[in-house]
Amino acid sequence: MIDAFGKGPALNYPTLRAQEFRAMFDVPAPLAQIEDAVKIEQRTVEFPGGSVRVKIYHPEGDGHFPITLYIHGGGFVVGTPETTDGICRTLAAKARSLIVSPDYRLAPEEPFPAGLEDCWATLQWALHNATALGGIAERVAVAGDSSGGNFAAVIAQMARNCGLTLQHQLLLYPVLDHDFETPSYSDFAQGYFLTSEMMRWFWSQYLPAHAEDNDWRISPLRQEILEGLPAATIITAEYDVLRDEAEAFACRLILSGVPTAVRRYKGQIHGFLLQQGTIDDADAALCAAAKALRSALHA
Repeated sequence: MIDAFGKGPALNYPTLRAQEFRAMFDVPAPLAQIEDAVKIEQRTVEFPGGSVRVKIYHPEGDGHFPITLYIHGGGFVVGTPETTDGICRTLAAKARSLIVSPDYRLAPEEPFPAGLEDCWATLQWALHNATALGGIAERVAVAGDSSGGNFAAVIAQMARNCGLTLQHQLLLYPVLDHDFETPSYSDFAQGYFLTSEMMRWFWSQYLPAHAEDNDWRISPLRQEILEGLPAATIITAEYDVLRDEAEAFACRLILSGVPTAVRRYKGQIHGFLLQQGTIDDADAALCAAAKALRSALHA
């Protein structure tokens, strides 16, 4: 078994199959006291061409709440809404937001853009059914960690392009560019859980042969026009191969006039937010993320 922080057998990526990786992958349960007041339900979203299971987190209290689409990470290959259950519970309770988390299709069985399409369809469904769900269609954010952060950033751009106004995008150590040449990819290539070799393997599983690196739906950092996107909160980890692309995206957003807060957590590695109750920075970062969401959605 390999847990979310890399403990386990060495992996032979040239021959590794996704099914083998999933069988070995495990996320440690958060040790933090989980918000018992959060109500959870599951539904199935039907849309043309398919369906997706969604997990919905309701904060305590009466009335209607803003909506946050939260997309779990896992390198486009592994993970379910249960992977980020602790994160979603915390955001629902502290941000006072309805959290909708889709169990989107995974690569390589369903490569780009299948998972992205599932998440976009989930957002459309949540907006269409906002009142029935106990949500407010006019107060919506997108959020995600790692590859889920990629989807969240892309969906923010898709929404902008079709005239849909979102209040915020919360990106937690996101994947934002199909590029392995940044200094962080070199400096932290091995020994910090998410290795450069693992990331190359994830991308090889996700992208079909005909995919183009410059497609902003793959690499949202390469979107030429960032003006008009929702305000952003971006959290990065110091020892993470993805650090530089996330911080480069933050810089581009700021230069494009998009209100953006970026925070690098020193001494931390990719995935540290999954260590609620174990690492102080995980708890602090989640509180900061929830505060940013709450400020944006309840302004």
